[in-house]
Amino acid sequence: MSTQPKEIDVQELDGTDEAAFTGHAERHRRELHVHCYRMLGSFQDAEDAVQETFLRAWRRRETFEGRASFRAWLYRIATNACLDLLAKRRPEPATGGEVLWLQPYPDRLLDELTADEADEPETAALARETVELAYVVAVQHLAPRPRAALILRDVVGWPAKDVADLLGDSVNSVNSALQRARAGMREHLPPERHEWTGGEDDTDNRDLVRRFTEASMATDIDAIATMLRDDVRFAMPPTPGLIVGRDAVLADWIEGGYPEMTGLRGVPTAVNRQPAIGYYTWHEEASAHLPLAIDVLRVSGGSITEVTIFGPEQFVHLGLPASLPAATDEVSR
Repeated sequence: MSTQPKEIDVQELDGTDEAAFTGHAERHRRELHVHCYRMLGSFQDAEDAVQETFLRAWRRRETFEGRASFRAWLYRIATNACLDLLAKRRPEPATGGEVLWLQPYPDRLLDELTADEADEPETAALARETVELAYVVAVQHLAPRPRAALILRDVVGWPAKDVADLLGDSVNSVNSALQRARAGMREHLPPERHEWTGGEDDTDNRDLVRRFTEASMATDIDAIATMLRDDVRFAMPPTPGLIVGRDAVLADWIEGGYPEMTGLRGVPTAVNRQPAIGYYTWHEEASAHLPLAIDVLRVSGGSITEVTIFGPEQFVHLGLPASLPAATDEVSR
C-alpha cells in the first residue's frame, strides 16, 4: 500500500528553482484535484483550480513558513483558488435537484490517490462516499464558504481553528456554518445513504449492472423498468431538469427516441466509485461505433436508484476508446 508523500520543510524549499518546487507540489496533485472537484463539481474546473494553485504557490512560496505542513499550505491555496473561481463563475449555489456543471471523475485517476489511513474501514468508506455523485451534487447546493468549511472539516479533517484562519472567521462562526452545511447535506443526500453503493466485490450489484447494460443495448424498456426503483432519479447535465419516478423517467427516454436506437454497444467503466457504462452507436459513414453517452448508476437495496447520463465529450478524460471497431455482423452488411 502506498503512503502519503514525504513532507518537506522550509529549509528544503530555500533556493529551490521552479522545476524543483513544481516537483514537490506535483506529489500532491491528485489529492488537490479531488479536493477541488468536491468544491466545484466539475473535472475541468478542478483542473483549472489546481493549475492556479501551483502558479500561486510558486509566486507566493515565501509565505510558506513551516508552521503548517507543505501539504496543508497547498490545500489552503487550493481552497482559496476554488472560492475565487466560484465567485467568478457561479455566484449562486445550485438550486433544485440538478447541477448543470456536474462532470464525472474517473476511478482510474482516483486510484492514484495515496493512502495514509485508508487501511481503516471508516476512512476508506468516507473517501468513497464523499466522491460519489450524490455527495458531490449535495455539496453544490451549499454556499461556497460553508461548502469549504464542510469539506475541510469533515473530509480533509482540519481542526476548526485552521478552517477559521483560512476563511477569516471565528471558530464559533465556522462551527455554526458547519452545522448549517451538515443540515443542508442531509436535505439533499439520498435518504438511504446507509445503503450506499456496494463495492466491486458485491456480486449482486455487478449482476444488476450487467443486466442493465444488456437491456440498454437491446433498448428493452420493459427489462430496464424491472431494475429501476419506483423513485429513481434521472439527470443529464448540462441539460436542465431532474426527473423523479420510474414512469416519468421511462416516459422521458421513450419521448427522446431511445427505443428506436439500434447498433448500441456498451463498455463497462467506473467513475466516482460508481458503476458506469460508456455507450457507443454505429455510424455507417465511419464504419465504427462512436461515443454516444455515459450512464453512471447508483445502486441501493438491489435496485438502480439514480441514473446520471453524461455526453460523449467526457469519454476522453474517462479513458474510454474514441471508437469501437465494427462487429462481424456489421462488417458483413
